[in-house]
Amino acid sequence: MNKRTAFNRILSAGLATLLSVSWQASQAAAGAADKPPHQSLERDGVVIDFEVRPGGGAANQSPMAGQYADIRFSVTDSAAGQPMSGLNPGAWLDQLHTESGLDSQQLDCKKRIGLYLKGSIGIRPLVDLNSYYLMILNKDPSITVIDPSISVGGVTSTLTRILLKGAPMDWVLSADEKRLFVSLPDADEVAVIDTDSFTLVRNIPAGADPMRMAMQPDGRYLWVGNDAADPAKGGVTVIDSESLQVVVSIATGSGHHEMAFSPDSRYAFISNRKSGTLSIIDVPELRRIKDMPVGAHPLDVAYSELSGAVYVVDGQVGNVTVIDGQSHGVRSVIKGSPGLGPIGFSGDGRWGMVLNTLDSQVLVIDAADAKVLHRIDVTAQPYQLEFTPGYAYIRGLGSSKVTMINLSSIAAEAKPIVQGFDAGRAAPGLAGELPMAQSLATSVDQGSVFVVNPADNTTYFYNEGMNAPMSGYPNRGHTARAVSVLNRTLREVEPGIYQSRVRLPASGHFDVAFMLNQPELTHCFSMQVQSNPELDRLNAKPRVTLLADQARVSPDKYRPVRFQVSRGPDNAPHPGIEDLRVRYFMAPSSRPREVAATEVSAGLYEAMLELPDPGAYYLHVGSSSLGMAFGDQPYTSVRRTAPR
Repeated sequence: MNKRTAFNRILSAGLATLLSVSWQASQAAAGAADKPPHQSLERDGVVIDFEVRPGGGAANQSPMAGQYADIRFSVTDSAAGQPMSGLNPGAWLDQLHTESGLDSQQLDCKKRIGLYLKGSIGIRPLVDLNSYYLMILNKDPSITVIDPSISVGGVTSTLTRILLKGAPMDWVLSADEKRLFVSLPDADEVAVIDTDSFTLVRNIPAGADPMRMAMQPDGRYLWVGNDAADPAKGGVTVIDSESLQVVVSIATGSGHHEMAFSPDSRYAFISNRKSGTLSIIDVPELRRIKDMPVGAHPLDVAYSELSGAVYVVDGQVGNVTVIDGQSHGVRSVIKGSPGLGPIGFSGDGRWGMVLNTLDSQVLVIDAADAKVLHRIDVTAQPYQLEFTPGYAYIRGLGSSKVTMINLSSIAAEAKPIVQGFDAGRAAPGLAGELPMAQSLATSVDQGSVFVVNPADNTTYFYNEGMNAPMSGYPNRGHTARAVSVLNRTLREVEPGIYQSRVRLPASGHFDVAFMLNQPELTHCFSMQVQSNPELDRLNAKPRVTLLADQARVSPDKYRPVRFQVSRGPDNAPHPGIEDLRVRYFMAPSSRPREVAATEVSAGLYEAMLELPDPGAYYLHVGSSSLGMAFGDQPYTSVRRTAPR
């Protein structure tokens, strides 16, 4: 049973109650348009307030198709009037179908929720507010997106793949998780991915050799480390995460750069590996204010909010320099041994852990007094570290075993509790060159992790308390290197207030089904989404698609190709186009040819191409009557092979 199945079973516990609840949205769509955006329900000692707020808009604006909106549920105790915190509600948003002729399954959202919980192919809500996705960083220039909620024959469904301009090295999500930034060192750029549509938005020039990336705590700036060979170009490039514009490039020194920030985003701390320094940058002024010597080979840097200090690891000597986060003076130097590298702190900032790759140990530091508490033997050649509220997870290059250190046992005088599990059979180091992005990622419930084993190309899911991973997700056709979890669940943004920001997929009347397990309570709210004139205009444009089932490679000189022309939000066939033409030429360049396309059925058109020579031919479709010029639509290609 995978994690998604377990989650579905929990939600299913309330399904019987859901099926017994009377349908609350029986009014006609026209009447629903007048329904206020704020609705309330009081039942079984609980008050639920439902509200839709246009993302970034004024309070009196109506939700509009194609734009972001915040779906909010406020849950309070009706007797005490106190917020009910720590709940795990479930919610789904789907369009209410009221047209005659549709079967009862389409009309009854309660029954549809039962189908959604089963994770069946083809039966999904328009927006699932309980979902998450796995983002798999590949060795080749691509990202695989996996939806863990859908399986066919035990094989997890791959939702899509995103092609990149170059091989990826590191990535980071924006604060609202609506954008994913990926560093591409070979292209000297950062790719920007829209995580709603899973499409590449743009590539941003990001200085020479962009490698490590970090988002400052307030989410305003993305920081990109430039590992340029030229010391004058070594440093950081700062990108505005909203406008996607480069704000400034700051030279800090040569070598690889790691980054840490004060919790208020006031200061950025940049390590310079070859220069042996730590650069301190005033973020509001985007100005370097100090360079500090921190050892011959600073490998990593981390900030502990609990101690208010920066910790810089020197791998050559094996010391950790502790620097005050405000005065920027050295507080102390923690003695270790050569081989120290990656450092991280538990979520509360109390326990610092420094991995020693040479000794296959972890150094445990108490941030309260900067003292070493333990030296713990861990998996061979540790190189990555991840925390959940209960455990520290340590990944090694020399073993398939993942070491787990029980955080609650660290303060005791006895040796901390150490556990572990095998994520695959082969050691990750056997996979060859690896990116800087993490092969470990915490799941949405904070009590489980996903682990990529690049040697066997599988992402494993491990739930705390188990002896072994519960499931694995293969990545066929690509080679997995790192994993990140894209959270689409409702989050508690304030005590008792659960919210998710979504892009409204269409206009019309929507059901918003809400479910609680403790106490057991379900209800279907409703909302009206207004049409978006700009979106309607874009949807009205015709779209041309080359049929995917026809052969694109053949030795034939004369080749028929068929195109489907559609329009509107439902991609309805567009018949009766009398001047549809195909322009094509052989790559890299040749004299273009044009041929008329004829309609063979409603919205389906065919053109006969003459391909005189072997090679690849690029095809563009145009129509004067539709105002569609050659090049307006995505091009496609066919190939003629040499005759045998």
